[in-house]
Amino acid sequence: MEQSTQAKLATLKAKGYFKPEIIAMLFLGFSAGLPILLIFSSLSVWLTQAGVEKSSVTYFSWAALAYSFKFLWAPLVDKLPLYFLTSWLGKRRGWLLLSQLAIVSSICMMALIDPSSSDSALTLMAFAAVALGFSSATQDIVIDAYRIEAVSSELQALMSSMYISGYRLGMIVAGAGTLLLAGWFNSAELEYSYDAWRLAYLCMVAAMAIGIITNLLIKEPQQTISKYTYGSRDYAGLVVLFLIGVMVFVVGYINAGVLLEPLKMGSPVIDFLVTALRLFVALIIALVIGYAVSQTGLVNRQMARETYILPVLEFFRRHQRSAILILAIIGLYRMSDIVLGVIANVFYVDSGFTVVEIATVVKTFGVIMTIAGGFVGGVMAIKYGVISTLYIGGILAVATNLLFMLLANAVGFDAWLAEVLPNSLYTHVHEHLNISLLYFVISADNLSAGIATTAFVAFLSSLTNLSFTAVQYAIFSSLMTFIPKTIGGYSGSIVESVGYSHFFLIASLMGLPVLVLIYFVRPLIANKQTH
Repeated sequence: MEQSTQAKLATLKAKGYFKPEIIAMLFLGFSAGLPILLIFSSLSVWLTQAGVEKSSVTYFSWAALAYSFKFLWAPLVDKLPLYFLTSWLGKRRGWLLLSQLAIVSSICMMALIDPSSSDSALTLMAFAAVALGFSSATQDIVIDAYRIEAVSSELQALMSSMYISGYRLGMIVAGAGTLLLAGWFNSAELEYSYDAWRLAYLCMVAAMAIGIITNLLIKEPQQTISKYTYGSRDYAGLVVLFLIGVMVFVVGYINAGVLLEPLKMGSPVIDFLVTALRLFVALIIALVIGYAVSQTGLVNRQMARETYILPVLEFFRRHQRSAILILAIIGLYRMSDIVLGVIANVFYVDSGFTVVEIATVVKTFGVIMTIAGGFVGGVMAIKYGVISTLYIGGILAVATNLLFMLLANAVGFDAWLAEVLPNSLYTHVHEHLNISLLYFVISADNLSAGIATTAFVAFLSSLTNLSFTAVQYAIFSSLMTFIPKTIGGYSGSIVESVGYSHFFLIASLMGLPVLVLIYFVRPLIANKQTH
């Protein structure tokens, strides 16, 4: 009987590859993977070539903080109809098209700004990057919901694998593709060319057509049809509540900055702590005001409770005393990798690697190694369990990030070789030594990152209650990136203070606390995890 069931499941999975929904996830994954590197990676190379200071370049990584706050508007995406778009395409596809059009508009806006022209242009670029982060995070919310609702649970693994493959392809195009195009359009190569970057980003706009066309061709999931159970006034009240919360948060953050400004001492660590305190104070004020507004009758209280409160309460009730430790693991697990990743592209440029070399080694070969690491991580999770693989991935992240110190010191060694070797011999050694070392470091780092990421996604999935999938998963994925990206914004200032080698050591040590947390949490949740 068991063998028969397994055979049927294998047949179902084999046929699943040909289902339109499964194939569509490849292209929707591509659409999801494209935008993030345009603000988190390729943009840093563009700004560095444009002569923007390191500290300002890494501050741009905060534009991706929209991914860390998407849990705030994920309930709106789940509850709010868009009327014309919803009646035309359906609940999920309507929101998906809106987010995709917003992504296209944001990329076009970035392409039309030369960050080297003036400080005001750099400010406009920041606004465009934030808009791209917000619209891209919204697209992720919708695609995650579509992926869960479009097929039965037996086919979810196929949906996830196809989505991840498409996502990585999108990253290759946005990372390597943008850099290669910028290098190709720039005939001078070594000189900054705004036209080259403008054309490269406009090509990414054209690439977004893949996701848009896919959205227009697929069908709306049956589970989302006729799920709107509240009236127009209730939906309007929920939007007003969200907007009030956002405005209170912004005003609170600005005023908290004025009050806390005297505490800043020019130290990256102190500045980060002050910024974290500003965010915390502003968030508390927004939550208090939001709760007060919800009690006035402006918002349907039952709807607000179902939207924002029940998903959180359910998580804490289910995990009880281990809930805080689990949230700490989620918030700290990717810190070492993300903080280092913010400054990595600036480091490559400062180390003398060309745009083509970065695109080839880091953005193409590196992503391939990440995909390979993902397969290895999947096998390890099956054989050793999710928590054990999570622990191994954390150890590997700390160890492989230390290799960047070797690469940083090799740059100094390369400078010494330039002084002692004849030019012809130095050129030969330089080409082979630096590139070979870069391949080695990227191989180890991305392979370990693939293992860690696979285990981490499986860990997050096991924590999610199917009754609150969209909101809880948005909360987990938001928390995952919030602290690392906040710290990452100061990575340029830290490098300017201590240098690359010491920074890479600091970034690696950031991965140690989470290993201690996993060690203590493991026995508390071992009986709740599927191996």
